[in-house]
Amino acid sequence: MVTQQQSGAVFAAIADPTRRAILDLLRRQELRAGDLARHFPVSRPAIARHIGVLRRAGLLHERRQAQARLYSLDAAALASVDRWLAPYRLFWSARLSDLKRAIEADIDLSS
Repeated sequence: MVTQQQSGAVFAAIADPTRRAILDLLRRQELRAGDLARHFPVSRPAIARHIGVLRRAGLLHERRQAQARLYSLDAAALASVDRWLAPYRLFWSARLSDLKRAIEADIDLSS
């Protein structure tokens, strides 16, 4: 179960665009920190700090292979974000349905 504190850490972690980009890269494949760093115009220590934030939020899994550390996405922690977004999806779905009806009604009137 994700606690409110863990949920807050997830939201804080994904608030940064570089960390979201790291998650996007890891969504596709497992990568070493150096491989991740090559995708960004910041220093390796900066990427290491971003990785640390993502790990503490539970968004990354770390696996050691000889001397290398390989990182992969652990999407389970994003469940709290998905739960938070659910009411907004319903809200926007309803608003889009209302808009569709209004546009269709307007088209019928102008015909």
